[in-house]
Amino acid sequence: MFKIKALLPAGVAATAATVAWLLAAHVIGHPDPLFAPSATLIVLAESRGRQLRQTTEIVFGVAAGVLVAELVVLALGSGVLSLFVVLLLTVGPMIAAGASSTLVTNSAISAIYLVVVAAPQGRLVPFRFADALIGGAVAIAASQLLVARKPLAPLVAEARRTYADLADLLDDLNEALTRHDEKAADAVLDRTHQLNVCVERLHAAALAAGETLRLRVRKRRRLLQVHNVEQTTHQLDHVVGNVWMLARNAVTLTRVHSETPPDLNRAIGALAGAVRSAGESLATDLTGRDDPDRHAGQADADALEAVRIAGKLLDEAPPLPVTMIVGQIRTTAVDLLRGVGQDDDAVLSRVDEALGWTP
Repeated sequence: MFKIKALLPAGVAATAATVAWLLAAHVIGHPDPLFAPSATLIVLAESRGRQLRQTTEIVFGVAAGVLVAELVVLALGSGVLSLFVVLLLTVGPMIAAGASSTLVTNSAISAIYLVVVAAPQGRLVPFRFADALIGGAVAIAASQLLVARKPLAPLVAEARRTYADLADLLDDLNEALTRHDEKAADAVLDRTHQLNVCVERLHAAALAAGETLRLRVRKRRRLLQVHNVEQTTHQLDHVVGNVWMLARNAVTLTRVHSETPPDLNRAIGALAGAVRSAGESLATDLTGRDDPDRHAGQADADALEAVRIAGKLLDEAPPLPVTMIVGQIRTTAVDLLRGVGQDDDAVLSRVDEALGWTP
């Protein structure tokens, strides 16, 4: 269903681009300030979830690319050689620095426009360089205003998305095991690599939220919550590694055509439920709209239930892939519960007790 809230980022982007055009046209007097709104839109697209320092680097990168293009065209003219050199000097460093495809593409389009359509005529008039700086500055201001009212909203959304992706992956893996579908299990294994990107995005969102809160004195008391998310992402890295191993052994189980024990499906299903509850615990701690301890308690109960169910399989001398999956369910449960703030020693003893291990 279409949501009115989805119009807010579009409205902010359109307003910021218009403001950048007006500033470039009426403050520095550029008659055709195309690069001001262009830079605004590029920076807004790239700055989402980034720290202020990273956003500033993007602004100077875009502006420097425009300046380099103008200097090259002034020196070499507007021929094919200029186009090659401009693209090499603007796009090359961005690719080497690991810039996103969006930023690289927009920089290339700006460079091509400068060489082919709007080449400088005879002398350097740094209007376009100033346009890019103005557009970038407006984008920074707009991005800060966008999160001013709810500075933690992007972090909450990223947290829910990360944990939901992880839980969905476990559900899909469970389905592949139920159907003994090796291709489906392989596809899930490939998707586990994307989870690392999700965790990196969550960590970047936490850093950006922390920086935003530091700029707002009244919100600084919430920095501890953001710091907790940063710590959780480190633990979540371990969870992702465990799930990768679990998926790898699941692929082996489907390949040898051993029957999947129903209890194994139940255990993985409970583990997926624990992941969702852990995500809600993290999100509600940030929003304050619900009781995070309730969700953490549900995550605890589901994780221990997953270990308890999986532990019973060891009594039946299962095939090696099943034994390996049980081990990964245990380690995933341990790291997941550590991520919701439980004491390390207590988690280990309770998980091992649920598994049936005695001290």
